[in-house]
Amino acid sequence: MRTPVYWSSALEDIPAPDYADMIFGVLPPGAPEDPIAWVKCVFSPGVVPRWIGVAMAARQALVPLLGIPRAPRGAFRVERTEGEEALIAVDDRHLDFRCAVAVDAEARLVRVTTVVRLKGWRGRVYFAPVRLVHPVVVHAMLRAAQRRLVQAA
Repeated sequence: MRTPVYWSSALEDIPAPDYADMIFGVLPPGAPEDPIAWVKCVFSPGVVPRWIGVAMAARQALVPLLGIPRAPRGAFRVERTEGEEALIAVDDRHLDFRCAVAVDAEARLVRVTTVVRLKGWRGRVYFAPVRLVHPVVVHAMLRAAQRRLVQAA
């Protein structure tokens, strides 16, 4: 049996993060093994659960109060792909964010690695509540993508 070793370009970009998590999901039979297809689905506004869409809209409305710019359209665009992993990279005044989505076809797993480096008091204040809900949000987004990609297969 192969012992999995989880490497991520997200940690390569930010080797000493202020926050990191790794969320796993099962790669459903018939679902694509292309990590870019997973990124597009996981971050698709039409796929995310409604409550996450509402939370994201609230974020867009509230962050200017902290002096943080609203996220531009297409902020979750793939910067590069290495092997089985696609990386999203966003750098802003308040934080640097990396999210890598990997598909391990042999182990039948999808892995979402998030790494964040905070910048200044705005980043710390902004990320305090995000830190609490981030794993729940990513799990929900991954489950929604699993359902959508199985339906599309």
